[in-house]
Amino acid sequence: MSDDTYTPPKVWKWDAESGGKFASINRPIAGPTHDKDLPVGKHPLQLYSLATPNGVKVTVLLEELLEKGFQGAEYDAWLIRITEGEQFGSGFVDINPNSKIPALVDQSQDPSVRVFESGAILLYLAEKFGAFLPTDPAKRTECLNWLFWQMGAVPFLGGGFGHFYAYAPEKYEYPINRYTMEVKRQLDVLDRRLADNRFLSGDDYTIADMAVWPWYGALVTNKVYEAAEFLEAHTYKNVLRWEAEIAERPAVQRGRMVNRAWGEPGEQLRERHDASDFQLRTQDKLEDS
Repeated sequence: MSDDTYTPPKVWKWDAESGGKFASINRPIAGPTHDKDLPVGKHPLQLYSLATPNGVKVTVLLEELLEKGFQGAEYDAWLIRITEGEQFGSGFVDINPNSKIPALVDQSQDPSVRVFESGAILLYLAEKFGAFLPTDPAKRTECLNWLFWQMGAVPFLGGGFGHFYAYAPEKYEYPINRYTMEVKRQLDVLDRRLADNRFLSGDDYTIADMAVWPWYGALVTNKVYEAAEFLEAHTYKNVLRWEAEIAERPAVQRGRMVNRAWGEPGEQLRERHDASDFQLRTQDKLEDS
């Protein structure tokens, strides 16, 4: 342990210069920082998001719904650049007062319905279309168990482990050890569940898998935090089997491209307004035109 022990002051004061990689978009108050209306497209569902794990959950579900033939699930996906503070525009804050992506507006309702928090969006859409959420009470409850497990567990992965391992301006042994222990425990929880079940809810692929896969699937395949070796991800064989099966689904492959603004240009569909956009408007096509 370091001899430089931190003693909290009697009253905390915000230092806007501290906080590491995302310091510029973090602040201790809510509300908009500027006036900006959101664009609105023609489809029933308007999504404002970014292809972080939380954003991917929703685009995967929307693409899965369309794959199953639910035309009412057509959507416009608008890119929200969180590193540029676009989530603090007045229009976005009107939809999500918490200023976090993703946020959804259902224009098929009168008046229109806003939905924020990724878990709430998954549940809203699954109930709206009657898909990817079991109707049997016991199976539905098991699905929701894992959906809410993810919502409660991920802050330890992202805000805890991810922040201190990958993004903090300095490395500190105590928080890295603390959150590594918790993340490995979570991976063990998943691995044990998936040892005897094809998917988290059992035999059926549900919104629980769509919620967990973008985070923990990406973690064990080194797509977030580059920590797979550090965490010995290869030892969670059931998680890896589950991750690979879901990754092969065409709707998942499309969903992870939507609102993506980094990586290979051919895997970036920064805005999505039509199914043909996957062939015609990925970033490599736009750059070549």
